[in-house]
Amino acid sequence: MRGTWADPAEAAVWLGERLAEYAPRFMSGAQRDVRWLSGVAASAEARLGWGGDVSLGYYLERPAFLSLALVSCFPDDVSRPLPCPGP
Repeated sequence: MRGTWADPAEAAVWLGERLAEYAPRFMSGAQRDVRWLSGVAASAEARLGWGGDVSLGYYLERPAFLSLALVSCFPDDVSRPLPCPGP
């Protein structure tokens, strides 16, 4: 776990930063495009905003795979068996 955010926009910024960090190593040239990266982050923010989770995976140029996930958690949801992680 790398962090927790109360605001979906903050989580999307973190995701965008990670995508930008690894973009030079993405196998697909199209995935290196700044507009594409911004769209992925915006989509993640929207999905988190309605309570959805985000799971992404990308092949990198070297034999490696990048996996990033953002999981929604609502601290007031008593139906969850485990509490939300803290900051």
